[in-house]
Amino acid sequence: MAANVKFFRFVGGFVLGAVVSTGSCVAVIKLYLENAEDQKEKVPQAQQDIGHYGFPLTGAETRFYTNHTLSYDQARKTPRWVAEHLSKEKLLGTANRKHCKFKPDPSIPELFNAHNADYLGSGWSRGHMAPAGDNKSSEQSMAETFYLSNIVPQNYENNAGYWNRLEMYCRDLAKRFDNVWVVSGPLVLPEEGADGKKTVCYKLIGKDDVAVPSHLFKVILVGKKKSVSSTLGNTESEDLTLGAFVVPNQPIGFDRPLTDFQVSLSELEKMSGLHFFPKVEETTPSLPNLCEKDSCHLMDFKEFTLYLTGRKVGSARTIMKLEKSMGELKEKGIVPDDYLLKLYQEKKTELENKELNLAQTP
Repeated sequence: MAANVKFFRFVGGFVLGAVVSTGSCVAVIKLYLENAEDQKEKVPQAQQDIGHYGFPLTGAETRFYTNHTLSYDQARKTPRWVAEHLSKEKLLGTANRKHCKFKPDPSIPELFNAHNADYLGSGWSRGHMAPAGDNKSSEQSMAETFYLSNIVPQNYENNAGYWNRLEMYCRDLAKRFDNVWVVSGPLVLPEEGADGKKTVCYKLIGKDDVAVPSHLFKVILVGKKKSVSSTLGNTESEDLTLGAFVVPNQPIGFDRPLTDFQVSLSELEKMSGLHFFPKVEETTPSLPNLCEKDSCHLMDFKEFTLYLTGRKVGSARTIMKLEKSMGELKEKGIVPDDYLLKLYQEKKTELENKELNLAQTP
């Protein structure tokens, strides 16, 4: 197992929060083992006999990485869920995905790993659950999002389009709220046949039989800090708002608002078999609707095209590629905004100076 990845089983559901340090992780494991020994005497002898050599391991133990946490499905070779915490500070940085490569997760036994060969030629893209774009603050955290334990087979257009816009919306929320918790994952939902009976059926890809989900889910919990006056002085609490979404793993056009795919938290929990944010429900039985408190607005075609062009302009390595990017924008009938024009001029000057320096080098 890789030294930087820790995992163990939680008895009472998963807990979201800050990244767990090595010291605290060891302390929790020690406490868990001590409690397990204390409880052993209370287990009936018959049950101790049954579990004498242990019970089957599912691989669903919570696994910790630098900036995301997940539970893995060893049978389907995809995550069950992937959890993140976003903030304005965490989204800053210069880490670049061009240095990252998709690869099997070194903490998962080889027998249960997916491999790049499973995806090649399959017709499905490698879709991040914890996006690389959420991890610009650290080369290590970004590289870990490329472990195939964080990846599901995703429709190309969905991955680059609607799902990408939803990920960008989550990052935008981090600019307006103090804390944003996101849990994402795959779903295989039943289909109803002509006879009225429901059937669960999904495709498999590659020699490792990686499961292709029919849908993807994303649960977003946002928090806004507030000061509360009391007899003990000012204390700080947090207003929480939640939105849950289930998106088909297929192409989705720009005319579909995010609210079309919104579901109640209880509906999603029934679909997924997961109980989300259990510690919230201890104090708050119901939460305000994110799409009523915030816009739930995804980038429209023009905004998204300008964004993609900006990325192409920023990464252009030659003047030819730079001009091609701007030409494609013109073909689509979209006028560049001030930000893009400034970025274009800066990049053009940079590339012209680079070519001039190369020409003058003996």
